[in-house]
Amino acid sequence: MKPIMFTCEAKLSQKPEEIASQILDLSKWPEFDGYGPLPGIREAGFQTRTVEIVGTRIRVTNRDGSTHVEEIVEWEPTRRLRLHMHEFSPPVSRLATAFDETWAFERDGDRTHVVRSIEMYPKNSLTRPLLWLISLLLKRAIARHLDQLSQSR
Repeated sequence: MKPIMFTCEAKLSQKPEEIASQILDLSKWPEFDGYGPLPGIREAGFQTRTVEIVGTRIRVTNRDGSTHVEEIVEWEPTRRLRLHMHEFSPPVSRLATAFDETWAFERDGDRTHVVRSIEMYPKNSLTRPLLWLISLLLKRAIARHLDQLSQSR
């Protein structure tokens, strides 16, 4: 089924590899606050951690108790990385099969242009409208998170 897609962009002072390294610093994951009824992250822990980073699996528990796994499927910290989110608990497991998040980096002088792209895969045509509504909240949450990253150093 065709995914629901959106992107968020920001200019950050950190270098691409500094931004990418924050993905592996699980103490920072609870800084993702969610948006409105979309919960933020309570905690994240390595389920599997690989030396080459690709294949690393992170178990995420949200503030509402729901869980999912984020697997690093692409890792080029100076250019691009991709996370595959799956193994959702309810209620998301009833609506979607997976989410894919891509972070693309392009250094521009002393700033990094970051593009975060999300693809959300609905379970079926009946769940698509509700997942689309969730995508609006997730887009706002990601935009706010990028804003938080732009203010930290």
